[in-house]
Amino acid sequence: MATAYDADEAGGGATRGNASPGTVRVSGAGSAEAAPDLAVVSIGVECRADSVGHAYARAGAGSDAVTASFRRHGVADSDIRTSGLNVRAELAWRDGEGQRVTGYVAASTLTVKLRDLGSASAATSEAVDAGGNDVRLNGVELTFSDDAAVRARAREAAWLDALSTATQYAQLASARLGRVLSIAEDGPGRGPVPLPRMQRAAAVESLSVEAGDSVVDAAVSVEWELLAGT
Repeated sequence: MATAYDADEAGGGATRGNASPGTVRVSGAGSAEAAPDLAVVSIGVECRADSVGHAYARAGAGSDAVTASFRRHGVADSDIRTSGLNVRAELAWRDGEGQRVTGYVAASTLTVKLRDLGSASAATSEAVDAGGNDVRLNGVELTFSDDAAVRARAREAAWLDALSTATQYAQLASARLGRVLSIAEDGPGRGPVPLPRMQRAAAVESLSVEAGDSVVDAAVSVEWELLAGT
């Protein structure tokens, strides 16, 4: 935890009367945990074929099958978003011929929000099954639909950490804390950081998602005025 102390240089640093001996600036860190209420699934379809059109059509059909499966589990259209779509040529080097196109790959990626964690495992497993061997499950993140309350608790913990440190330094300097001169949040708070376990075995039915807790971190830098001790 970084700290800084600025002493009053007037009169050789001595404190006279009600003069302020300086300031104290500290950093505080805090975190808060809560059970997540939202699963964000990244799932894609990747298809290889001899022609661009065939690869694209297969990827589209697979993506449609995955989307339809999630809809059967009650996922709203607004919670299903295409986050990636591309077609590329596959190239190979052949002696005497140089670089040649050997086929084409079409890939589509969906980001799906699952608001019912109780059915998230089943919904994801059935979507993987619906897309077949062309499906790529990129990951499942457990987070919050609204993390404002958790983030507020993390900020409060960071503030109390800074206040405790500043109070100690003031006492060591035979002074006391005055008014707050500046407050700055140190960078984006880490989080929500999921702490789940995701297991994937050979069979689609064995996929399981365990929610656990998620952590939100906060950090703050605060500068106080130091007043002469009484």
